[in-house]
Amino acid sequence: MSTNEMTGAEIFVKSLMEENVDYIFGYPGGAVIGVYDALHDMSHIKHILTRHEQGAVHAAEGYSKATGKVGVVLVTSGPGATNTVTGIADAHMDSVPLVVFTGQVATHLIGNDAFQEADIIGITRSITKHNFLVKDVKQLAWTIKAAFHIASTGRPGPVVVDMPKDVMASTTPFMYPKEVKLRGYHPFYFGHMGQINKAVEIINASRKPVLYVGGGVINSNASKELFNLAKKLNAPVAMTLMGLGAYPAGDELSMGMLGMHGTWYSNVAVDQCDCLIAIGSRFDDRVTGNPAMFSPNSKKIHIDIDPSAISKNVKVDVPIVGDVRHVLERLIPLVNPLDTKDWLAQIEEWRGEHPLRYENGEEIRAQYVIEKIYEITKGEAVITTDVGQNQMWAAQFYGYKNPRSNITSGGLGTMGFSFPAAIGAAFGVEDRPVFSINGDGGIQMNIQEMATAAGNKLPLKIVILNNGYLGMVRQWQDLFYKKRYSHVTLGNNPDFVKLAESFGATGFVTDKTDMVVPILKEAMKIKDRPVLMDFRTIREDNVYPMIPGGGTVAQMLDYPKSVKELKLSKAHSEGAK
Repeated sequence: MSTNEMTGAEIFVKSLMEENVDYIFGYPGGAVIGVYDALHDMSHIKHILTRHEQGAVHAAEGYSKATGKVGVVLVTSGPGATNTVTGIADAHMDSVPLVVFTGQVATHLIGNDAFQEADIIGITRSITKHNFLVKDVKQLAWTIKAAFHIASTGRPGPVVVDMPKDVMASTTPFMYPKEVKLRGYHPFYFGHMGQINKAVEIINASRKPVLYVGGGVINSNASKELFNLAKKLNAPVAMTLMGLGAYPAGDELSMGMLGMHGTWYSNVAVDQCDCLIAIGSRFDDRVTGNPAMFSPNSKKIHIDIDPSAISKNVKVDVPIVGDVRHVLERLIPLVNPLDTKDWLAQIEEWRGEHPLRYENGEEIRAQYVIEKIYEITKGEAVITTDVGQNQMWAAQFYGYKNPRSNITSGGLGTMGFSFPAAIGAAFGVEDRPVFSINGDGGIQMNIQEMATAAGNKLPLKIVILNNGYLGMVRQWQDLFYKKRYSHVTLGNNPDFVKLAESFGATGFVTDKTDMVVPILKEAMKIKDRPVLMDFRTIREDNVYPMIPGGGTVAQMLDYPKSVKELKLSKAHSEGAK
């Protein structure tokens, strides 16, 4: 290892090279100007200049989710640092490995309300896996190594490294550690065999199993093991929003998404199963509804790398703490093929009675747009979605065949996520089309990143499902607040086509169903710039099925029923006896 004297800024760059970092997403400023000077002649690492620090973090998230690598962000102090907070919180909720480097005022000025000072360590303490304030240049290389280690091991998450300006100007010999040992931090990967054996006993005795799959399967690269387990057990698979793509859509055992806007049949199957195997999922409220009534008759097995997630929301019978892939490798040889013929036939009957559906016509339906994107891309695209109705329809109507294809904001539900995340994904995945699906509200929250996409000639396909509303809030006001549409009408949207063209992108707009496919096909031909497609959809449309917040499967609304028309389904009534 090199032992020559380097400034902190030079050590920063060398350390990132040691971590094989390809891209930094960031925005310069006074506190990091020395770092940016050190980056000036560095060809090994490409810096992507976003137009807002929030956009930089979401881009790093998109890059990380698409590739499995650690996303890297570099911003200045004060407002530069505070502008990252939403993205950091988003990454924390969705277990995204990021290292966010923030500039800071000189150490002797910390606490003096200096120009562009903010206590980013205090601000982010509750939304990071860990954070560091580097006070001595001699600790910088070790801190960077530790940050990448913490971000990428165990349950992944964001780490903040705050770098005072004087530390980055100081010099010390550069020595990058090969490994770091952190007291009290020892993620357990393999699962306890005693607990695995208990799970095997329950699984082998079951007749109505369901695999309840979350984003942890994707984070641990365990899709192959999940597939093998499902096929050996002949067990149906229900995925969370973050788990979509972990198991291939279209397979006979796939039930799609479960939860508030999950498929009718997946929710009823989870409600009536006798064995629920939760794999890399956290029993989120959008899945469980009323946790006391969630899957009431099942024995519950929970596999997760994070011990704090076990029995946090729903008490389970057999907890297994460990990395999903390693645990499944031990579990699969021990379970027996199950006789699930009658169970699968019952689920297929429910699927036939309550399929995902919509009414198509001359006016564009968002569901139709997403189905056509799937057909044109043959399910091979990387899809980033924003938050709201567009997100749920994309989850329902785009068949995710591969892991790391569905990139969305799950836990935090961040509007403005999709577009910058698509930029990051496009840098990470160059051999597949990247579609950013948005509502007309969310797209405007980080629309400035069109300059980033156009400036880098990214062939992004940006879809706006434009209904003139903040659609999901309007839906709740429709169903639960007597259609009192309070401040959800977007009456002065910009001309999105002109806006795209002003940035050097291409734009299309239509309100006719028969123009959707021609526009999508034309967009696919454009390879050297972003393409924005403004689809003017039917104004008032709701996402179904829907379980009201905190509700139960018995309260599930199925399209096109209203709340007043809701009755217990025959299947649920019989299952509750």
